[in-house]
Amino acid sequence: MRRIKSTAHNGLAARLFDLRKVELADPRCELAAMACLVPLLLWAAFWNGFPIIYYDTGAYVLEGLGGHFMMERSPVYSLFLRLVGAGTSLWFVVFIQAAATAFVLTQCGRALTPRLSLGVFLLFGAAIVAGTGLPWYAGQIEPDCFAALVVLSIYLLVSHARTLGSVRGVLLVALGGFAAASHPSHLLLAGFLLILIAAASVVAGLTGSRWPGSRLLKPALVCVLGFMLTVGGNFIFTRQFFVSRAGASFVFARMLQDGIVMRLLDDTCPGSGYRLCAYRNSLPPTADGWLWTPNSPFFKLGHFDGTASESERIVRDALMRYPVLQLRTAIGDAATQFFRFGTGDQIEPQEWVLYPVLARYIPRQMSAYLAARQQRGAIDFRLIGKLDIAVGILSLGVLAFMLAWSIQAGYCQVSAFLGFVLAALIGNAVICGVLSGPHDRYQSRLMWITPFSLLLATASQRRGSRMERKPADSCSEIQHGAIR
Repeated sequence: MRRIKSTAHNGLAARLFDLRKVELADPRCELAAMACLVPLLLWAAFWNGFPIIYYDTGAYVLEGLGGHFMMERSPVYSLFLRLVGAGTSLWFVVFIQAAATAFVLTQCGRALTPRLSLGVFLLFGAAIVAGTGLPWYAGQIEPDCFAALVVLSIYLLVSHARTLGSVRGVLLVALGGFAAASHPSHLLLAGFLLILIAAASVVAGLTGSRWPGSRLLKPALVCVLGFMLTVGGNFIFTRQFFVSRAGASFVFARMLQDGIVMRLLDDTCPGSGYRLCAYRNSLPPTADGWLWTPNSPFFKLGHFDGTASESERIVRDALMRYPVLQLRTAIGDAATQFFRFGTGDQIEPQEWVLYPVLARYIPRQMSAYLAARQQRGAIDFRLIGKLDIAVGILSLGVLAFMLAWSIQAGYCQVSAFLGFVLAALIGNAVICGVLSGPHDRYQSRLMWITPFSLLLATASQRRGSRMERKPADSCSEIQHGAIR
């Protein structure tokens, strides 16, 4: 009996060693894929010598480990830092982020290309890691890495629930809900995708196509869970129920950068009674200058707490007074955000800002933090950024071409997958560009999905997976996870 078991184990080891023969459909191969992806996803943090730090990291640490409510930061991600032991080591945080990302990547591979070999899938992973900003977000103490997981989790739940099975489905709902709650823009993106799916189901019903209503259940659960976690996180800190109190401040800052606030002040001051009228001639020209520069009137007027009510009033008045201008600038900001991406946005030495907070709450990690390449100014993003931008632009072009071709050729699942990815990119650009103003990292954190989706779609065609060609009029026959 022992000889039989030994032979079986040796056979498995030999199969796993030959990466060309084992397929993602095999659960053991699935685990091996995730195990191999985690160190790949963390290469940037390993090379840096410490998890990547962003300016917002200090606020999350202060909120999560210090218990100070930060109106402008997600309480859910801050509590996540506390629960996973960030005070002991920030490596715990990025390891879990990388593991979550590896899980979702592998589930995409299993659902879309189950016959794909482990070796080819890992090559895909290595290509995405090398050519996009993914490892810089997976290894960063910031919730940005979860934006893409919201998109992929919802897609898998709506299109491949049967392939996933109950256990993986529950895990994806839980992960998707947490990812949505980790940042307000993620929650809005999840809501946008749910509305998109609901609209597709209505259209399918009106045209006589069969689109099971149960497809909406699990994506809806992701949104509900994200909403509940957000409200619950805020309640833990404030004992009050709300989703966000800082949204108007960010929209105000975007309107300031677009010149709308100045026009409103010129047209209405002093009769409007805005406190900002007194600072009309000293307003910063940019949103970041308004929100984060210490000598900004924003700080003099009380920061997020002190300006919340007036920001809401100005935003509301500006929307009512200049609707056409608002629409024009919103479209421009969304379009700018869609094509604005690049890795390395403000990943630079930051101890001059963050040292007091980090030294207080993670004192034992400070020597490693200060010795990291980032804090020594030894990371040059000029080449990395150019590569990521080139890959992103090329991927967008190929995505548009492949989407049009797949629709014409009748590849229903390819069309659905690539169309969903494109819709997510557009939705993210609108949400972030309009509500906060264009920034490189907002779109960059999502761009790696584009080449990843193209690799999976291409592999599925060559290997005869679930995305095989169907007649154009049979796309309505898609049934809860597979084309029959």
